[in-house]
Amino acid sequence: MRLKTSLQKEPKHTELVSCVGWTTPEELYSGADDHLILRWNLVNNETASLVKLPDDVFPTDMHWFPKAATGGGKKTGSDLFSLTSTDGKFHIIGKTGRVEKSVEAHKGAVLSGRWSYDGSALLTAGEDGQVKIWSRSGMLRSTLTQNSTAVYGVAWGPDSDQVLFTNGRQLVIKSLQANAKPTMWKAHEGVILQVDWNPVNSLILSGAEDCRYKVWDTYSRLMYSSSAHDYPITSVAWTPDGELFAIGSFNTLRLCDKAGWSYALEKPNTGSVFKLSWSSDGTQVAGACGNGQVLIGHILERRLEWSNFEATVTESKKIVVRNVLNDSYDKLDFRDRVIKASLAFGHLVVATSSQCYIYSWGNFLQCVKNFNTPMIFDLKEGNVSLIMQAEKHFLLVDTAGVYVFTYDGRLACSPKYPGLRADILNAQTVSISNDTVAIRDKADEKVVYVFDAQSGKPLGDGKPITHKLEVSEVALDQCGTAGERRLAIIDKNRDLYLTSVRVFGTDRKTVKLGTMIMSLAWNDNTNMLAALADGKFTVWYYPSAVYVDRDLLPRTVFEKEASEFGKNPQLLQFVGNHVVIRRAEGSLVSTSISPYPAILHSYVQAGRWDDAVRLCRFVKDEMLWSCLASMSAYAKELNTAEIAYAAIQEADKVQFILNIKDIPVKDARNAEMALLCGNPQDAEAILLQAGLTFRAIMLNIQLYNWDRGLELAVKHKTHVDTVLGYRQKYMDQYGKSETNKRFLQYKEGIEIDWEKIEAKIEMQYQKERERPDRPVSTATTASHAPSGPGGHRPAVKTGS
Repeated sequence: MRLKTSLQKEPKHTELVSCVGWTTPEELYSGADDHLILRWNLVNNETASLVKLPDDVFPTDMHWFPKAATGGGKKTGSDLFSLTSTDGKFHIIGKTGRVEKSVEAHKGAVLSGRWSYDGSALLTAGEDGQVKIWSRSGMLRSTLTQNSTAVYGVAWGPDSDQVLFTNGRQLVIKSLQANAKPTMWKAHEGVILQVDWNPVNSLILSGAEDCRYKVWDTYSRLMYSSSAHDYPITSVAWTPDGELFAIGSFNTLRLCDKAGWSYALEKPNTGSVFKLSWSSDGTQVAGACGNGQVLIGHILERRLEWSNFEATVTESKKIVVRNVLNDSYDKLDFRDRVIKASLAFGHLVVATSSQCYIYSWGNFLQCVKNFNTPMIFDLKEGNVSLIMQAEKHFLLVDTAGVYVFTYDGRLACSPKYPGLRADILNAQTVSISNDTVAIRDKADEKVVYVFDAQSGKPLGDGKPITHKLEVSEVALDQCGTAGERRLAIIDKNRDLYLTSVRVFGTDRKTVKLGTMIMSLAWNDNTNMLAALADGKFTVWYYPSAVYVDRDLLPRTVFEKEASEFGKNPQLLQFVGNHVVIRRAEGSLVSTSISPYPAILHSYVQAGRWDDAVRLCRFVKDEMLWSCLASMSAYAKELNTAEIAYAAIQEADKVQFILNIKDIPVKDARNAEMALLCGNPQDAEAILLQAGLTFRAIMLNIQLYNWDRGLELAVKHKTHVDTVLGYRQKYMDQYGKSETNKRFLQYKEGIEIDWEKIEAKIEMQYQKERERPDRPVSTATTASHAPSGPGGHRPAVKTGS
């Protein structure tokens, strides 16, 4: 990625340019010490004077009224802006140049002025050390602080309920709520000149006279610190989507990733860059320069990679797609400027300022083809901030909402919930799979809303997922059936949890997988999960093992030291058996994992259990056998489960499975498998739904869940004496007398006769053997008859 900068042959301003601001990506405004506010039309490269300020008024900062607050579309932009000046006033100026209001705000110069995101308030900072909040009409609402030094920079928090300002070498975050304690920390060794706070990633950017720029989180933790530059950092600015930021200094313009490392460094002959401003689509940056120039930079060479393809935005309206296997390529030209692009799952999705293009190609291994006939549809808004792809459709986010489109350009749905703020969604807070969309709520960060990707309706029982801590990141797995969809959650403690998405009437199962997770990625065609955690590179070959057999989960995890990836690396992609990682300094490295787990996944998805067993026997790897044991137990594939558990020396589970195989009723076998997977509630539900009340009662007796066993027996008016009999044997075995009031109550009216009980049990098993769903197997054993507490097993022969 690089910046293509352009300057005018002759400066349009005769003095230092102090501020710049965009209304639309085609229209720019600048203010300078020559008292002129100029309008720049970038389509025809014309400039015109908007307003001539009085001779004693020198502009210091300009901020256009937020488009979201006016409902402005992609073409209209804002109609007014605030202009702060050295005479202690701020001015509200319309697009026509009419000064609508001038307000005495500070003693000395007003150094900065920023509208809140909803446009309801204006924040100003002055040489007098005060920070003030004004209504849109110019009425003073409050004075937030009184410092002893000038406040050079201010910024609103993401929700417009906090304010960031400079205080010499310190940064201060102050809440607008009364009596809230401010957060203050020493950020630089020199006076801080500029700050910016991004609403999407919630990161803070600061530049100072110590010639460094730094990135902070909202807890005042340092995320990145640059090396010292030759000159003070005079301007900083985030892109609207929070993925990049720009840094200005003397004859210097730098483009950086949100992690801090530098993409591009330009050395224009402009003097100091005093202010930077990004266009609303994040593709252009304007700089106010000390020599009277207005510097304009375009982002080019954005590169996307997937499988053996790469797509590069070579010019503002051109993308080159290349197949690295045979070096074939194609050039794609667009009518408008390219804003966002995404390449994955055999599709290239490109959003321009007015349209969305969908390119599809079938034969990945041969060549780039079918690229001249894209699907095209118009966009309501011109500012697409995010594109995320799944195999069957893709998600598109702009300032107005969230949309799911199919790859033939049809709108599938537009998920909505109360308080949705689409403008601050990013790749960490929204995720899509073939059947599900997950969005983390901004108002309550513990809540994740999940929607059906086809209809846009809330999933399951309609309730969102509520985590116990604030959620930092969400990611949906990409494969398998909709009913087995899993959501990976990283909370603010950087703990990783796995939860079920589609839940009906039962408790949602959320389990902890790991701690200190820095980044994660699901595999594109199997449900393997990779993460960088606590100095290790970790891959869960079968994360759902945690729902099957928790003892097996550690045996299905691959780990290796991550020291080769440096400090704070980030996972970018997990495609096939290759993982792409970005180091802290920006370089890309790739690592690979064993190809066998992916092959095993493909066999299991296709139901080729014999092939899966042959693969494990060929590879002779305990990790692979453990994966197969979990997969087969989850799928209730008993023969394979028996072989796999035997291979990893789990003799007790092999014996249990052998017992299960001889049960004549399929539902009873499934219930016993649920018991093996540690889900007694599911096992009971399966039995009751299948009408196997007796087995449900015996299940609770086996688990010493006496009250539930008696409750079922009484409710269904059957085998009350069986429950009482086993309870009596249990009490006699341990030499105790009955104290439970319910058991004493029923014991009075019921006689315990073991001959009758065993006869009833024999009759139940006889009924099961005569059921039509019994297996063809002629195995005859009594092993499936539940043994009662105290070691008593009814002397019954079962079989065909």
